[in-house]
Amino acid sequence: MAAGSLVSRATGFARLAVITAAVGTAATGDAFGVANTVPNIIYALMIGGALQSVFVPELVRAAKEHADGGRAYTDRLLTLCAVGLVLVTAVSVAAAPLLVSAYAPDFSGGQRDLTVTLARYCLPQILCYGVFTLLGQVLGARDRFGAMMWTPVLNNLVVIAVFGLYLGTARGGVDDRDAMVLGLGSTAGIAVQALGLLPSLRAAGFRWHPRFDWRGAGLTQPVRAAVWTLLLVLVNQAAYWVVTRLSTSAGQHALAAGHRAGVGYAAYSNAYSLWVVPQGIVTVSLVTALLPRMSRAAADGDHASIGADLTRGLNASGTAVVPAVLAFVTLAPQITGVVFQHGATTDADAAAIGWMLTAFALGLPAFAGQYLLARGFYALGDTRTPFFLNVLIAGVNASLAAASYALLPARWAVTGMAAGYAVACTAGLLATSALLRRRLAWRPRVLGHHVRLLAAFLPGAALSLAAAHYCAGRFGTAPAGDLAGLLLGGVALVLPAVALARPLGLRLKPARS
Repeated sequence: MAAGSLVSRATGFARLAVITAAVGTAATGDAFGVANTVPNIIYALMIGGALQSVFVPELVRAAKEHADGGRAYTDRLLTLCAVGLVLVTAVSVAAAPLLVSAYAPDFSGGQRDLTVTLARYCLPQILCYGVFTLLGQVLGARDRFGAMMWTPVLNNLVVIAVFGLYLGTARGGVDDRDAMVLGLGSTAGIAVQALGLLPSLRAAGFRWHPRFDWRGAGLTQPVRAAVWTLLLVLVNQAAYWVVTRLSTSAGQHALAAGHRAGVGYAAYSNAYSLWVVPQGIVTVSLVTALLPRMSRAAADGDHASIGADLTRGLNASGTAVVPAVLAFVTLAPQITGVVFQHGATTDADAAAIGWMLTAFALGLPAFAGQYLLARGFYALGDTRTPFFLNVLIAGVNASLAAASYALLPARWAVTGMAAGYAVACTAGLLATSALLRRRLAWRPRVLGHHVRLLAAFLPGAALSLAAAHYCAGRFGTAPAGDLAGLLLGGVALVLPAVALARPLGLRLKPARS
């Protein structure tokens, strides 16, 4: 699973670089960023969160309790969700102008028209995302996790091909034909990703038979649980809406003030995409495997096993996340230069993204930890508590975003929003761990492992920073200089940790608790 996530993220870097080279991070980049993000927002807002949080525990329980192993129940639940996805997708495509106005109110003229056109081609992604998640959760309930981690590679390859073709044939600007190619190309990538799960489903012996006999079929419980999850996503997306509106507005103000680097929503989105890479490779893989296990333990009333799985997950996640934080802090300019400084993206654009990545960085352990711990509540069938925890996170995030917009210069406002999200994640982790410890009578033994990780990697972080500055002074900040700094800095970060691991009692695979 981690290998699949790693290849997916590696090709994702290439995808992100090609997209940014094609559309930049200024006006056109913001237009594509909003248009391509709205489907994710609507999907998560209307149905996605419920699918990811409720589906696996319900399928696991049905497999244990139903005489047919939950097959009929799964068919009914899939059918119900598929109908909902089709309806949400159709309404969203029709409402594309309203959605663009809601998330980018400062867009006007040609930029707004381009965003609406792109959004109409991108919004069918809602259905594709939903199908991918539905099929992936069916596989997860059957302890088959690899395909869901590998098929995003297909998506990345499709998008790289489409945007690479556009780069090779671009005539300057993005007209209606270009918008169709870019929008439908992005949607085709998600469709291929979803269809890529079908061979694994067949190998697992699963065949979906649509069933509409929903009445009296026991679907009330997942629907009731999904209500809290939908409310959670609603609150989360409300905060994201605040960030999107304020970041697009800050970007417009910065451009109007003569700041030549893109410092708006596109830069924020690109920095966020880099920031979540370690969490996506390790933590998501862990959660995907642990949620069915914890759901079975919860069905048996075995809270001790849930706590043990959470401890293992936190330690394993920290082994990747802690060095990633130090890499982002010390090598952010080199990382963003290598990934983004191509095509329409200038050195100043890449540097702006680097500052945002640095601002995000310190919140990564809290972001990954809270994501993992929240699944402990979902395994217990409790979707209510995560809702209230998310109200805290979203409230802090939105409040700090508004403060950054009001108090900081336009060119730094979005960087402040990134730092504010890191603070919000930390507040969420503290609250989540406190409630979960009480619920499970659980004593997580994770602090010592994380302290030893810091002790192992901090010397290398200092060397990494020095190496990056040396390469910048010797080779400049062109992509070749950034690449040299990234490679030398990465080696400098890791080698001392390898030497210190044994004396500090660190294992590549944390001991079972």
